[in-house]
Amino acid sequence: MKLDTSKEAAPLYIQVKNDIKKKIENKVWNPGDKIPSELELCKTYDVSRITVREAINELVWEEYLVRKRPTGTFVLDQNEQIEEKNNYYTYVRGFTFEMNELGKKATTKRAKISIVQADQHVAKQLNISAGENVYEIRRVRGTENNVMVYFKTFIKTTVILPTDPKDYYGSLSKMLNEKGIHISKIKEYLEAVKPTEEVIRELNIAEDTPVLKRVKKTFCKDIDFAEYTECYYIGDQYRYYIDLNSTKEKF
Repeated sequence: MKLDTSKEAAPLYIQVKNDIKKKIENKVWNPGDKIPSELELCKTYDVSRITVREAINELVWEEYLVRKRPTGTFVLDQNEQIEEKNNYYTYVRGFTFEMNELGKKATTKRAKISIVQADQHVAKQLNISAGENVYEIRRVRGTENNVMVYFKTFIKTTVILPTDPKDYYGSLSKMLNEKGIHISKIKEYLEAVKPTEEVIRELNIAEDTPVLKRVKKTFCKDIDFAEYTECYYIGDQYRYYIDLNSTKEKF
């Protein structure tokens, strides 16, 4: 398949994602089928591995695909989908909590909140229509002496949040809890990426600086709440720890 590389075209990973989704919906690939490897898909679409991985990540999130390490990626069937929803665990903890565990104090260098119209990507993650209003929260955080991470969070306006940036200088999770918003489901992944111009500007880093991208969606079963967050950690400023003795493991 030849992708559209014009300026007006959708991003390449979206085009790859949509083509794979079409194959699944048209029964070219059926539930339980193993899809081609990332390298094979790179050749098929003539794109980078990062582009293919982003497309697959989105389809895993949308529950079209499921990864089964080390065998590969498969079209998800209904039984697996139910199991995944009922047995989801996560290793990733909040930034404030992580810093406290390391004996450091998390600080927020800059915070901004505004109400914007959701683009197609954000709308898909929040399960709303493109153009609907959402909260957009941007924060640059770190420790007393170092900048470490840039957060970009989108939250549905079905809940009422404060519009003063000062309210977002602490833990966002703690603030949501205090408002009675208790997260019941989290979906997230981590990957290494090249920083975008926005990330370079917000973190004041060079364009070749390694960045760890964490993407997270959270939901609440009791109220109509959904959050979508992209976090960008400076590679040489951040180290991620996992304690397997206190965390359930599921792959």
